[in-house]
Amino acid sequence: MKHGKKYVDSAKLVDRTKLYDTNEALDTVIKTATAKFDETVELHVKLGVDSRHADQQVRGAVVLPNGTGKNVRVLAICKGENEQLAKEAGADFVGAEDMTQKIQQENWMDFDVLITTPDCMGLVGRLGRILGPRGLMPNPKAGTVTPDIARAIKEAKAGKIEYRLDKTNIIHCPIGKVSFGTEKLVENFDTLMGAIVKAKPAAAKGQYVKSCAVASTMGPSVRINPTKFI
Repeated sequence: MKHGKKYVDSAKLVDRTKLYDTNEALDTVIKTATAKFDETVELHVKLGVDSRHADQQVRGAVVLPNGTGKNVRVLAICKGENEQLAKEAGADFVGAEDMTQKIQQENWMDFDVLITTPDCMGLVGRLGRILGPRGLMPNPKAGTVTPDIARAIKEAKAGKIEYRLDKTNIIHCPIGKVSFGTEKLVENFDTLMGAIVKAKPAAAKGQYVKSCAVASTMGPSVRINPTKFI
C-alpha cells in the first residue's frame, strides 16, 4: 500500500520496534495527526479468545468520561409515556411503527444509535437484516434495550460506546478526538480498557490481551505494551 507524504513523515515519528506506555503512545498519536480536520483517535485491541464460541464473546458498553467528541444522533423506538420521556432526554428521533416503516421502506439511516424498550423489541426485531450488518441492532448487553429509556439516551449523548469482538477477535473503538489532548484521551482509554479487561470470559485461556494499538483517522498506529493489562 502506498501512503501519502504526510503519512510517511508522520510514520517516521513512530518507533515500530517499541511498545509504548499509554501516555507516550497517545501523545505520539496527537503529534502524528496532520489532517486539516479534528481526527478521531481509535483503540484496537486483539484478544486471546475465539469469537466463534458463545462462551468467549466479549461485548458490552461503557460511558467515556470525556465523551467521544461526536454529536450522537439517537433514535428512540418506544410507545406511550416513554415517547415523552425520550424527547425530554434528548432523543433526536422518537416513534414506533412510523420509524420502523421509515427504515424498512426508505432505507433511512440518519442515526448513530437505536435505543428501544423491551415491549417494542417485536417491532425492532423485524429490522434485524437491515440493522444487524450495520451494527445498529439494539442489545440488552449494550444497554440499548432497556425499560429506563431516558437514562440510556442521556448516556448515549454523553459518550457511551459499545465494544464487541469482530470475526478476527479484535475490538475497534473510538476514544475521542485529537483536540482532547493527551490527558483526556488517557482517561477515556483507561476507562475502556478497564471495561474490556473486566469483561474477560471465564472460558478464555492464556494471555487475554494479545496486542493493543492506538491511531488517529489518517495517522500511523502506535503500539502499547499489553503486559500492564495481563
